[in-house]
Amino acid sequence: MHDVVIVGAGPVGLSLACELGLAGCSVLVLEREPEPGSAMKAAPLGMRGLSAASVEAFYRRGLLDSLASVSGGGEDPAGPSLPRRGGHFAGMMLDPAKIDLTPEPYRLPSPVPGLVMTNLEEVEAVLSERAAKLGVDVRRGVTVSAVTQDEKGVVARAGTDAFAARWLVGCDGGRSTVRRLAGFEFDGTEPQFTGYTMHAAITGLEKLRHGFNLTPTGMYIRLPVEGHIGMMDFDGGAFDRSQQPTREHLQAVLRRVSGTDVTLDEVHIASSFTDRAMQTTTYRQGRVLLAGDAAHIHSPLGGQGLNTGIGDAVNLGWKLAATVHGHAPDGLLDTYGGERHPIGAAVLDWSRAQVAIMRPDRHGHALQGVVRDLIGTRDGTAYAFERLSGSWIRYDLGGEHPLVGRSAPDFLLEDGSRLGDLMRDGRGLVLDFGTDLRLHAAAKRWEGRIRYAAGPASDDLGLGAVLVRPDGVVAWAGDRRPDPEAFERAASRWFGDPDPTV
Repeated sequence: MHDVVIVGAGPVGLSLACELGLAGCSVLVLEREPEPGSAMKAAPLGMRGLSAASVEAFYRRGLLDSLASVSGGGEDPAGPSLPRRGGHFAGMMLDPAKIDLTPEPYRLPSPVPGLVMTNLEEVEAVLSERAAKLGVDVRRGVTVSAVTQDEKGVVARAGTDAFAARWLVGCDGGRSTVRRLAGFEFDGTEPQFTGYTMHAAITGLEKLRHGFNLTPTGMYIRLPVEGHIGMMDFDGGAFDRSQQPTREHLQAVLRRVSGTDVTLDEVHIASSFTDRAMQTTTYRQGRVLLAGDAAHIHSPLGGQGLNTGIGDAVNLGWKLAATVHGHAPDGLLDTYGGERHPIGAAVLDWSRAQVAIMRPDRHGHALQGVVRDLIGTRDGTAYAFERLSGSWIRYDLGGEHPLVGRSAPDFLLEDGSRLGDLMRDGRGLVLDFGTDLRLHAAAKRWEGRIRYAAGPASDDLGLGAVLVRPDGVVAWAGDRRPDPEAFERAASRWFGDPDPTV
């Protein structure tokens, strides 16, 4: 019996597998596709932007260099029409010159870029290599057809094969089999449009403007790769993935939304999607959990799906590992849904808001004018960029300090080490900027679960010490003379009882 079976070997499933493997769990990943690569995952159709929050997760596990090497050093191939440090809201581009990060009081310089442009195939390659090194067993060509569970464990069945584990996590995408088999309730809103992405040979391509283009009849996107086009047709989501779009259909849609007479000579590859926005009411049913698109789906506007899924995996991994190893405090695993479900709901609303503004009617056009004015201001640009980068996320962990619940700043210690460097082993971390002997003695009681590091920082933000969870979230922040008892309460809350032998 494995500790955890993960269904789905996409970026979310592999991210979770790496987190669990790093924590010493026995992990089996089941993937229905027989091969890891596909044209839909490779460039250009598989191109995705990893937000700062997602890149931080790779950085803290020592994977940023590997990701940059397969992604062209993190450089954005989009050029001036799709700026690296900007993004868009409903196709309205943010001005990078108006993105001012100085008002963020707990931000520190970091080697983490604001955005890494990559593709799904490259992300999966980096994670697959790490998973293999951690002893994760990935089996491809396995289609799960049944899931049963009791108080002791869960079994996933694929044909005549049965895979038993203590826990099972569905990371198997928007049409999740695990979600259906385990009986999760899926609720949300129906689509307004059908979206298309294609790579084609086009006569009259010069008639299509680069970048995002809102039109009176929808939106089209001309991306940097020659012939890579995206379209959104407000047809009520009438055309979905159950149908393969023909060249004639794609040409008709492109002509309608672009207002041009371009001709598709040949379609190399194409796919469709909708803005259906749905979320499970809970992320856990007994011993079965969901993460990524299995738990929430929405339109790909703003690239939030992949980033939200990675956030799910990083949040869940250490909590599930602690539960497996038997030192999780009561209720720790339930904080996964408690923290991530509101994030998923907010992302769905972010997507819905963009769809409402894009509607090709007088109401949509009126909203576009108002929002263009707002995001044209520095405050408006900062708000939108904060949402796109993931820096808006703060979990309600109690605690009075405004840093608690946020992603930890990348503190630089006097010896040259950074917070990100100290988190590669997947443990929690306490940084003691004042080398307080009482705090050191208290931290040693959780030595196997919390790493202790001491020394002055180039900028300690006025703090004496911080406790950081394995997912990079600040769990406690102490002043210049930190209270060891306050630290112990926070450590017990998130890491369980201390080692009785220390």
